[in-house]
Amino acid sequence: MTVALMWEARAAEGRGADLLAWARAQPLAGDGREPLRREHFTAPQDRVLVITWWDADFGAELPELPEPDPALIHRPVHRWRFRAVG
Repeated sequence: MTVALMWEARAAEGRGADLLAWARAQPLAGDGREPLRREHFTAPQDRVLVITWWDADFGAELPELPEPDPALIHRPVHRWRFRAVG
């Protein structure tokens, strides 16, 4: 099964590039697993989205991006989990 983890944050005013750089630099290691794929997106209002794809069960414990420094974000991070359907 393929599971996609989505991590989305809105940067503090004028900190969008900093938040994107921070997200790109974060490792997803810890248990030795690597995502099948990882992509970074930006949107208006300095939003940053990271999607990772994993070969895992829907409820599996998977490495996720941590919370960034509060000075980097406008509000708490949003996280979602999806499963691929054929």
